[in-house]
Amino acid sequence: MTDAVPQAILEARQERAESARLDNFVDGAFAFAITLLVISGASLPQNVAALEHALRGVPAFAACFAQLAWFWYAHVRWRDSVRLTDSTSLLLSLLLVFFALIFVFPLHLVFGALFYGISSGELSAGSYSTAAGFGLHDTAALFVCYGLSFACMAGTLCALYVHGVRAAGRRTREESMRLRVKAATWGFVAMIGVLSMLMAIFLPTRAGWVVGVPGFSYFLLSLTGPVAHHYRKHLEATLPP
Repeated sequence: MTDAVPQAILEARQERAESARLDNFVDGAFAFAITLLVISGASLPQNVAALEHALRGVPAFAACFAQLAWFWYAHVRWRDSVRLTDSTSLLLSLLLVFFALIFVFPLHLVFGALFYGISSGELSAGSYSTAAGFGLHDTAALFVCYGLSFACMAGTLCALYVHGVRAAGRRTREESMRLRVKAATWGFVAMIGVLSMLMAIFLPTRAGWVVGVPGFSYFLLSLTGPVAHHYRKHLEATLPP
């Protein structure tokens, strides 16, 4: 019995160290992804004119920053809710980082093109201005890449919560419902990305306005709250007390 206590303490310390190591790696990877969005490009502005030009990219940069921060914080919330350090949690967290480093490129171009279009080129800087050269087929292909990356990241977060539910062990009914609702919520978010991608693939691009329809599908994210609320009500009625 005396040997069991030190061993349990050692295992708990090792688990906390592994958890902290994974958290630090994910945080660092997301921070690196955000640095790829730097508004001034590969070099710092050398004069006031270059600075003014770089600052035109701030709105697009802010939107990209917010999108990546949203996914990063979702992983933070998962870690707070589900303290797992098993191989599945490790692999899914690494997969999220992998997708984040891919997602940053279509993310950069989508919001660059958006702000270029709504401002007639005033809110663009550096590589954002390449949006001016997008054709209809290029824009559709960009929405395919963005939708696929978006769906993969949201789907990975959904898988993390699903794994948390399956490996929950001794959890209260309230904790179990919370994890299930989060899994369903991120599943819904992933489906929006898939819907946008399918629209970009199958909608005709001959009419110019149609090419922007896949982007409007992301307004469905406003329904995330009602979907989560409805699913929670369903769980309250079906899960045993």
